[in-house]
Amino acid sequence: MSSFVVALDVGGTSMKGGLVTDAGEIVLTDRRATPREKGSAAVIEAIRSFIDDLAIAGGGTPAGVGLAVPGLVTSDTAVYSANIGWRDVPAPDFVPLDVPVMLGHDVRTGGLAESVLGAGREVSDFLFLPIGTGIAGAVILSGEPYGGTAGWSGEIGHIPVFPDGETCACGQIGCLETYASASAVSRRYSTRAAQPATAEQVAALTASGDPVAAEVWGTAVEALSLALATYTLLLDPSAIVLGGGLSEAGALLADPLADRLQERLTFREAPPLRSAALGIHAGMLGAALLGWRAAGAPDAGATWSIDVLKSPPVA
Repeated sequence: MSSFVVALDVGGTSMKGGLVTDAGEIVLTDRRATPREKGSAAVIEAIRSFIDDLAIAGGGTPAGVGLAVPGLVTSDTAVYSANIGWRDVPAPDFVPLDVPVMLGHDVRTGGLAESVLGAGREVSDFLFLPIGTGIAGAVILSGEPYGGTAGWSGEIGHIPVFPDGETCACGQIGCLETYASASAVSRRYSTRAAQPATAEQVAALTASGDPVAAEVWGTAVEALSLALATYTLLLDPSAIVLGGGLSEAGALLADPLADRLQERLTFREAPPLRSAALGIHAGMLGAALLGWRAAGAPDAGATWSIDVLKSPPVA
């Protein structure tokens, strides 16, 4: 068996790829743009070219390939992605090599990495919640991502938290994502203050006492507490692992969120909030785990060191 797999985390804007050994060492990383404006066929061809170039750089044929992709996905088919536009693409169509391949949903694959290697390593059941441009979660049950009957599990961003609130892009009213995603925080502040600001800037303004920023930030925290209380009461997770760009605000988000969540859960303890450990590595490392599983190593990652965090950063 070859000593490495090709791991690729495919996003709507960029693709992060690497070679990962059976010992969990990241020996090479690279990043390329996702040419989605050229159509799904161009994206598939770009993925094939990226995989081929990574394999060549590794000096041999990989043991397998793992791909984290957005949208509805099974282990062997990319069923549908609204962002990229493909439908029912078999896993082998992404790979120019005759090697085993496994697909995974992008957020659930990141959750798998956090489960096996990161912040969820010592618990069996948790919610991985990356808060970025949008909000989706990975439901981790007994250490594995749960996809649901048709692959829709984890769409916590579309839980209605304010039934009389704003219309979400999905068509529903008052969705969590409409108030608490990074893009929503930026949009809602920019509208109220009549000046543009990123979510990171809104966080800084909140910390400095800006009243408009504080109102927008407080609403985001309130929305998150409502959604997470519902999740907690349904599934009783051991922990909630926060990731994504908004979580980089640290205590400014985590402390009031923990307080509001506990206030809502009047008769029980709230699960602890943890910061994701793997950052931008999560999707690619999860894809590496899929690649090794495809290659016939289902226990890959069990002995990998958390020192993967000290591996070369993605460019």
